[in-house]
This record gives sequence, C-alpha cells and structure tokens, in this order.
Amino acid sequence: MAQNIVGTVLPRSTPPARPAPSDTTTARNLATIQAGFDAWRAGTGTPLDLLANDAIWQVLGNSVAAGTYYGKQDLVDRLLQPFNARLSERLIPTVREIHADGNAVVAFFDGEGTALDGLRYRNTYGWLMHLREDQIINMQVLFDSIPLDDLWQRVKPGPSA
Repeated sequence: MAQNIVGTVLPRSTPPARPAPSDTTTARNLATIQAGFDAWRAGTGTPLDLLANDAIWQVLGNSVAAGTYYGKQDLVDRLLQPFNARLSERLIPTVREIHADGNAVVAFFDGEGTALDGLRYRNTYGWLMHLREDQIINMQVLFDSIPLDDLWQRVKPGPSA
C-alpha cells in the first residue's frame, strides 16, 4: 500500500547577520591595499608593509609553502626570505582586480620575477585580507603550487640581501 507523504518545506537557514560595513571603511581599505600594490609595483614597498606584527597568514593548498604562519616575523623567516633568496630580480605584481567589502579585501594578481638560475618565475595569486585599523590582521593566500614548488626545488637560496 502506497503511503502519502506530506512534508513541510522549511526555509534555508541563513548565517547570522553581521554588521554592514560602512562605505567609508570599504573605500579606505580598498585604497590602502591598492596603494600597497602600487608601491610594490614601483619598488617602494608592498602591501605586506601593512601586516600587523601578530597577523596570521595561511597559505592554502598543498605546496611546499602551505601552512599557517603566526606573526610577521614567522612569515618573513619561513616563507618570504627563503622565497626572495631564490630570486635575482624581485617579484613584480600586475593587479587584475581588487575588491573590498568593509574590512575584507580581495586581490587577484599575477607576479613575475627572475630566479637565480635565470629562469622566469610566474604565478597567479588570490589574497583574502582582513584589516583592522589599516593593518592586515589575517590573510588567506591561494596560488598555483606547481611554479612555486618548482622554484623551491630547482633553486637553492642565495645569500640574504
């Protein structure tokens, strides 16, 4: 005997509301990160100059750099210095897009530099940054692991600059 099943469709649960960011906060954070990328491209700074000393930086995925870095110094010591020590010419960014919503800023960009062995290093990056008082306090990073892993394995770090 067939049963007649009658059910109630419940509305999807929605995440708790978060306070709406002000347009001023969004515009300020967008301008702050854009200025950091402009300085990086010009060779006069980087967005990482905005990192809080206790920032948490997460490299997502399975690359040799994947993991969590606790604080600016940990990031410099374990990732940035070893990366830069493999380059003879600095990484130069070309921004595709930057978007902001309140304290969250997303940057999508390409980076290109020259390794110590003379080969070009090219990669595409996505950075999700959370800011507080004009400092980056948390960051999640995505990129193609193949070029980075190749650089890391192929090129031994040179002396620190």
